[in-house]
Amino acid sequence: MTDSLAPDRVVTVHPTPFLELADIRKAYPGVVALQGFSMTVAPGEVIGLVGENGAGKSTLMKILGGIVQPDHGTITIDGEPHAGLTVEESLRAGIAFVHQELNLFDNLDVAANIYIGREPTRAGLLRLVDRLALRALVAPLLKRVGAGFSPDTPVASLSLAQQQMVEIAKALSLDARLVILDEPTSSLPIAETDKLLAVIAGLKAQGIAVIFISHRLHEIERAADRVIVLRDGTLAGTLDRSQNTHDRMVKLMIGRDLKAQIGTHQARPGAVALEALGVRSPAYPHRQVNLQLRRGEILGLAGLVGAGRTELARVLFGVDARLGGEIRLDGKPIALASAADAVEKGIFLVPEDRKAAGILLDLPIAENVSLPNLRAHSRYFLVSRRKEAVTAETARRNLGIKAPTVLARTGSLSGGNQQKVVLAKWLAMNPKVIILDEPTRGIDIGAKAEIYRLMRDLAEAGVAVLMISSDMEEVIGVSDRIAVMHEGAISGTLEKRDFSQENVLLLAVGKPPAGMRQDGLDPLSKNLQKEERRLP
Repeated sequence: MTDSLAPDRVVTVHPTPFLELADIRKAYPGVVALQGFSMTVAPGEVIGLVGENGAGKSTLMKILGGIVQPDHGTITIDGEPHAGLTVEESLRAGIAFVHQELNLFDNLDVAANIYIGREPTRAGLLRLVDRLALRALVAPLLKRVGAGFSPDTPVASLSLAQQQMVEIAKALSLDARLVILDEPTSSLPIAETDKLLAVIAGLKAQGIAVIFISHRLHEIERAADRVIVLRDGTLAGTLDRSQNTHDRMVKLMIGRDLKAQIGTHQARPGAVALEALGVRSPAYPHRQVNLQLRRGEILGLAGLVGAGRTELARVLFGVDARLGGEIRLDGKPIALASAADAVEKGIFLVPEDRKAAGILLDLPIAENVSLPNLRAHSRYFLVSRRKEAVTAETARRNLGIKAPTVLARTGSLSGGNQQKVVLAKWLAMNPKVIILDEPTRGIDIGAKAEIYRLMRDLAEAGVAVLMISSDMEEVIGVSDRIAVMHEGAISGTLEKRDFSQENVLLLAVGKPPAGMRQDGLDPLSKNLQKEERRLP
């Protein structure tokens, strides 16, 4: 077995499983969550677990964690069969979870978080925490996950990827034999994702099994020795390393060829709809952004986290003040004192955090859809529930929102359907420009395909679409052009002929790709220093 942390290296795994699930069934009132499911886990094996939302992944994890009991089937650990597990039995078996929502205390340091509730204490009446002993316990755990920070580091100062390392180190402190990572990269930029994949490879080299759950299939393709695909509560198929490709995973997950569903397209961009000329944001007051967005195109906006993409979107939508430069709509300068000004002019934003800023979870679908345009649904200052329902029902049919009725609570919908509700409220107002910030974050592959088709339909209808995304596969696969930001400015704009992961990454770190045609570079990037010297 190799000691390499390279996530692309194939490592031979132990052939004998220590954990086996056989013919597992779990049903809830009206829903069969798992039916006849079987799987094995061997030491040092990385298993990719994929499936659309509702496929049964969460139920399977709850069964492994002892939170719910199966209705039928057997769980065998080290040769000993169980009808089900308790939480204590799961922990004793060495099954540990790192959830998508991290369970850390920002006001404590790394060591305190890893051993919280289990701290070593000094002998005496007060039983004080023995900090020296605690650090001695935590230091080797951090070394095992390749962490470059100390046990005394405040958790609040760590990046998301580093916080996930803390969670994994916590799992190792419990003598974990199997670490289950639930969507660990959903909020990570590219560089941090690579670090986490290296940690997974390190666990594998130490003989620790990993179940890696992710909607980012290219990462599963890189990391997994074997992929288990769930569809509608049943095992749709298993792919070994040699069979594991993006297209095969997708076909097993959704029962159809995704490329055939999305289809090929040839963008026919029209006139410039939205233009930023030397725009400066509060996040980067001394950097200028030059950007053109044309009707009928999807312009991808890429860059590392902190590059200023969301901050630019907030300025273009009037949420944050523009410190300088000019914004033009259809060739005419516009002033945006607020988001209401942007909405009035036909510029709409689908925010990164849809739950916090895009929808009201406790309201029904109909009220969310009508909320930005109550005037059109009112008479004599009274909102017409009938008009609301008609508008929302039209959106439900056109966008394929899966809900029994438009009176259903929005918070009860899946992530993909919630995103459709956010889109529905703007589409009812005939947008000229729509900005989508991380439009498919946390959404399964089937729902992603539907969002992509909606974006393409908008572009073909003449809407200018600006898509901000940290998903490299998404940016390259969906965009007609790609603009890349670096430290608050556009470092380059790629035409289709120049699309590649390498070119996007080079521009993201401020290095124009060698040999790339100069017409693909944003003019500002050629003499950025000279422009900045002119700024007050």
